[in-house]
Amino acid sequence: MTFRRRQLLQAGSLGALGLSLPAVLRSEQRRDSSSRRRAKSCILFFMEGGPSQIDLWDMKPSAPQNVRGPYRPIATSLPGMQLCEHLPLLARQMHHLSVVRSVSHTFVDHNASSYFMLTGQAPLRGSQLIRGSSPSNAPPYGSVLAKLQPTERALPDYVHLPKRMFNCGHFIPGVLAGFLGDTFDPFIAGDPSQSDYRVPGLDKQMGEERFGRRRSLLGLLDRGLDEPRPPRSVTRKDVFYEKAFSLITASEARDAFRLDKESEAVRARYGMRRSVAGVRGGGLPHLGQCLLLARRLVERGVRLVSVWAGGQAFDGHKQHYKSLTDGLCPPVDRGLSALIGDLEDRGMLQDTLVACLSEFGRTPKLGQVTSSAGATSDGRDHWPHCFTALFAGGGIKAGYVHGRSDRLAAYPVADRVTPQDVAATIYTALGVDPRQRIHDQFQRPQTLAEGEPIAALFA
Repeated sequence: MTFRRRQLLQAGSLGALGLSLPAVLRSEQRRDSSSRRRAKSCILFFMEGGPSQIDLWDMKPSAPQNVRGPYRPIATSLPGMQLCEHLPLLARQMHHLSVVRSVSHTFVDHNASSYFMLTGQAPLRGSQLIRGSSPSNAPPYGSVLAKLQPTERALPDYVHLPKRMFNCGHFIPGVLAGFLGDTFDPFIAGDPSQSDYRVPGLDKQMGEERFGRRRSLLGLLDRGLDEPRPPRSVTRKDVFYEKAFSLITASEARDAFRLDKESEAVRARYGMRRSVAGVRGGGLPHLGQCLLLARRLVERGVRLVSVWAGGQAFDGHKQHYKSLTDGLCPPVDRGLSALIGDLEDRGMLQDTLVACLSEFGRTPKLGQVTSSAGATSDGRDHWPHCFTALFAGGGIKAGYVHGRSDRLAAYPVADRVTPQDVAATIYTALGVDPRQRIHDQFQRPQTLAEGEPIAALFA
């Protein structure tokens, strides 16, 4: 009796044999030979919740008290550029960064705005906001890179840390591969700051011997194919099945996730804060070690690692300054400054694009209400009309400020940048033509990004 492998896959038979990991990693191998890659990899830090531009990166010390807030600006290593007083370590690294102070759109919903910033596609399906994951969604940057620029290494091309985030009844979109299919979903690697951290799916319960038996069984199934020339994506020598096998068996792949291979000094440099008070205060106890793991992964060839703040950490509707001072600024300051400095010290910064994004910023005025969540007198509501993005490495100009906001950091007055432009900039830095078309599940061509790359960042 012969079997069609496609039928077995459709029936879920291989999944029953413990082969779900290869299915997740398998893809159609395709390279874009017409694009010249500038950066080899990308680390995307997504500051979920929406950090305040006016309190952190675009301070207005001459604005009224109910606009400027209590924080003072400090000088940085970039002459003329000031930063929040609670980011002193990052201030020393600003000569490596470009600051874009004029990102702007019009959506106040967390989920929809996240999707916009992480895909470069408007968060609308007809007249409905895209607020959750869907097979019809546009793919995020990591999925596109996994599709267009796959590697032959054992590690996944796209890794997400620490986990998928949930908000208002939906997993926030802009993480999964959408219409590219779950083959290009990220490998979700968990929280490496946990003392008992184990990479999901790579523990000894699926050891080499057990996985090898399943691999042999797959070979038997393949020999039963009644198709004389099976499609390339389902041939016995499927390199993406081999990648899945290597991810479990290759010491190089396993070692990539082992932070205990780093010195205590390096781990401390990134931050190892896991205080209960930090968590309750909306802190980011995982951030430093996630950024360190991201560095280890791109060092070993992973195309894109996304690191999320998580838990709507920057969503400062109330007790805004307490959260920033106690729980948010310290780990961001330590972790992000360590990442930039470490990449530079290792000679990796020019090959690694670091992009720090958020779905939007915060209202110019304290207590100003723009969403159903509102804001107390010590809080700031959602504000998509003007906010800040940070870039470093990957061929991006260092020590540069792009765009300018008005006196309240409320609206751009020069060089407005859209999420489509952000997407085009990221793709360009990674050697992908943003005007390139990929096909959705209905084989309809879709342009990666309709915006324009920020030319000044590449000058």
